[in-house]
Amino acid sequence: MSKRKFGFEGFGINRQATYNFERSQPPQRLYVPPPSSRAHGHDNYEDTDLDNIEYEGEGGGEDAARESGDDGSGGGGEGGDEEIDPLDAFMEGIHEEMRAAPPPKPKEKVEKYKDDDEDDPMESFLRAKKDVGLTLASDALHAGYDSDEEVYAAAKAVDAGMLEYDSDDNPIVLDKKKIEPIPALDHSEIDYEPFNKDFYEEKESISGMSEQDVADYRKSLAIRVSGFDVPRPVKIFDDCGFSSQLMNAIAKQGYEKPTSIQCQALPIVLSGRDIIGIAKTGSGKTAAFVLPMIMHIMDQPELVKEEGPIGVICAPTRELAHQIYLECKKFAKSHGIRVSAVYGGMSKLEQFKELKAGCEIVVATPGRLIDMLKMKALTMLRATYLVLDEADRMFDLGFEPQIRSIVGQIRPDRQTLLFSATMPRKVEKLAREILSDPVRVTVGEVGMANEDITQVVHVIPSDAEKLPWLIEKLPSLIDEGDVLVFASKKAAVDEIESQLSQRAFKVAALHGDKDQASRMEILQKFKSGTYHVLIATDVAARGLDIKSIKSVVNFDIARDMDMHVHRIGRTGRAGDKDGVAYTLITQKEARFAGELVNSLIAAGQNVSTELMDLAMKDGRFRSKRDSRKGGMLSSSFNYFVWTLEVLVRNISLSLSLSLTHTEL
Repeated sequence: MSKRKFGFEGFGINRQATYNFERSQPPQRLYVPPPSSRAHGHDNYEDTDLDNIEYEGEGGGEDAARESGDDGSGGGGEGGDEEIDPLDAFMEGIHEEMRAAPPPKPKEKVEKYKDDDEDDPMESFLRAKKDVGLTLASDALHAGYDSDEEVYAAAKAVDAGMLEYDSDDNPIVLDKKKIEPIPALDHSEIDYEPFNKDFYEEKESISGMSEQDVADYRKSLAIRVSGFDVPRPVKIFDDCGFSSQLMNAIAKQGYEKPTSIQCQALPIVLSGRDIIGIAKTGSGKTAAFVLPMIMHIMDQPELVKEEGPIGVICAPTRELAHQIYLECKKFAKSHGIRVSAVYGGMSKLEQFKELKAGCEIVVATPGRLIDMLKMKALTMLRATYLVLDEADRMFDLGFEPQIRSIVGQIRPDRQTLLFSATMPRKVEKLAREILSDPVRVTVGEVGMANEDITQVVHVIPSDAEKLPWLIEKLPSLIDEGDVLVFASKKAAVDEIESQLSQRAFKVAALHGDKDQASRMEILQKFKSGTYHVLIATDVAARGLDIKSIKSVVNFDIARDMDMHVHRIGRTGRAGDKDGVAYTLITQKEARFAGELVNSLIAAGQNVSTELMDLAMKDGRFRSKRDSRKGGMLSSSFNYFVWTLEVLVRNISLSLSLSLTHTEL
């Protein structure tokens, strides 16, 4: 088999060959005019003036004919009786053929050259323009970005569609958040089939409780509810009326009894009510909306071709979407329900095919879901169950237009659920606009850390002391289980990974510069035990649910308390009380120390004297303490009282733990 050739012949374009002025060898031709008749001294010159090319060709032919005629007549006059030279005779025949041949058509020749000249330079220009634009987008958007949401923006921007050109033809990067929302459907013109969303029958054990019993039970679970006619909380999964197949799946996952949020959310959702659920990370929110979704889907007719989904779950990040997808599959398998994951970083073609094949549940990030809707990979005509998980984060990341766009595609009488660890008032106002008569359920204090997690804060003199502390502490932490270390910047993550790898630790790094396939591979290996330590930015702070994580280390402090709560929530999952979170804080971070002290006190955690000393250096924290004391005591006396309060609390906690161990 012959090798592929380059040029027109190699690509098999079936047309007559045209002259190429860049050939290294001159074309074969019958007549070569003498050097004096050519405008240039060689055949490989490049001439871009098409008119001159034509005229030079014609002029060269006339000069050649004229010179040949002169030579012929001269030769005949001087030596007519001499024997004719064979070469002269051959050349004379060639001259006759040249004279008899019709002249080339100027227009055809010009168009041939024009075709060649315009194709390649334009193609090269466009290719170079695109390459420069993509490079600019990549450089501009990756420079100095450390947070996960900015990384996601950069990943979107390197798409060719994210580039435009200004008036000077320079490439500019479009804003990622300008994803065009889909216009809302006119639901009044669509004839929707009725559906049922109330599947709850209260058991006698629950209905027999008095109002005081219900109030006491909610108080024991740290549950606060608001709304009209709120269903009573359940005590066990049997109270929910799940099918035997679903109960077997629940038992298979090791769920013995519902968590606090599940106790109250399950009867509300099974009753067909909309809900705003606020609970600490790792509290079991995912099962609280997935289990009722299975019941909801099984009550509806099966999907036909080009229909689906029925249940839609939106999450702000790929990692969280993937985590929910895995959790859904565990329970959906019991009833043969199909689940699809739709998020960035994965093949659009594969996701398109999967959605076209049909599925009852879609777990998606807002941007990619809108992409699929625009591609008509799915429709929302059968969707009746919508979940927004980590809803506050989606609004914070600027997903509000996308969320409203998605909501506008789903019938107004749908059931809508919002779950999150925090819910600012401005977000709650927006959330209430897309919910109908919702019940609000709050477990614990909004934004409060998980009380099941033991928090230990170390005040470090400087950043240089952090790595030695981690290297010394890590072996004992690994003995307890897997370790997740959070750093604030991608460069710090890579540096920590390098230092620990040199010391033979089984460590991996996770941040936004890694593509989606690499992230999934790293997480899978971490779950399987290939790695014992995972170093990550805040890209892993939400949605990461790995039971083997026993220790979280905040190598760098979080940017705010909400993120701190999410970080430490990666351990102590679903009632596991063995989780420990370590936070390293330096002397220059007094402001965060004050917020951390308040969080620790609210969660019933020990506060060290060193941390309290650092917090008191923050004027804002100190002034709040003064105002709480009525402003009548001096700062030094307040400091003494505060120290005494902390010591008494620590002694009480120590005595409580000692008594507990004695009883055991």
